[in-house]
Amino acid sequence: MLRRTVTTGRASARQARVKPWQSLRGPPLGRGTLASVTGQGPRILLVEDEVSIAEPFARVLAREGFVPTVVGTAAEALDAFERVAPDLVLLDLALPDGDGRDVCRELRSRSDVPVIMVTARGTEIDRIVGLERGADDYVVKPFSGAEVVARIRAVLRRTGRGTAATGSEPVTIGPVAIDPAARRAQLGEDELELSRKEFDLLVDLMRHAGTVVTREDLMARVWDENWFGSTKTLDVHVGWLRRKLGDDPAAPRFIHTIRGVGFRFATPEELDPSA
Repeated sequence: MLRRTVTTGRASARQARVKPWQSLRGPPLGRGTLASVTGQGPRILLVEDEVSIAEPFARVLAREGFVPTVVGTAAEALDAFERVAPDLVLLDLALPDGDGRDVCRELRSRSDVPVIMVTARGTEIDRIVGLERGADDYVVKPFSGAEVVARIRAVLRRTGRGTAATGSEPVTIGPVAIDPAARRAQLGEDELELSRKEFDLLVDLMRHAGTVVTREDLMARVWDENWFGSTKTLDVHVGWLRRKLGDDPAAPRFIHTIRGVGFRFATPEELDPSA
């Protein structure tokens, strides 16, 4: 049975802390809507009471162009659903005030919004019950962020929702601006003349600003996941891109090398400490 009363002092205190997350850096985040550096994307309602899972995964969602809202109880999920109007719900099965399958059934009675259930229970009967209650997909903990993001995008494509998840939104970090849809890049007021690979490389790094992107991931996404040649071409393209950005490899402003791992694009706060 789903219990919807959340008027306890603990819940009230938690509700008072709900506010928009303004960046992807800084101290531990509270619950609420996380603003993505890529602008407004598909809205994801993440219903997860374990903060150790909810906060890092919300950051992953934001970095991938989604706008997550995090709640920790069944009752909060139903309230947030009406307030946020999400494009997709990621729903934990075991919640402190009810069963996620009951929440799914209630959501399905109100809307056809896609629901992906997330749970530590991976038995066949659990998956069947969840799907019969209206879930569109089922993910078992522990899971990788990349896998769940891929499932989210697949469900959104299948249901025709959240077209912004393709990552075509313009991104601006400091003086560097890119428009993936128009394939245009600017440094301040100046248009950057980039090759196709240079542009794709810049887009990938800027979408993951503040996060180290491994050499392997860059090669797979910008070149080809089946690339078997030398990764030296990546260093060459990074060098060309730095020159066009006016970046000094010895003291980079935009593209930082993480030796033996990959590259990291600077965050808005690094480029403008007063922001």
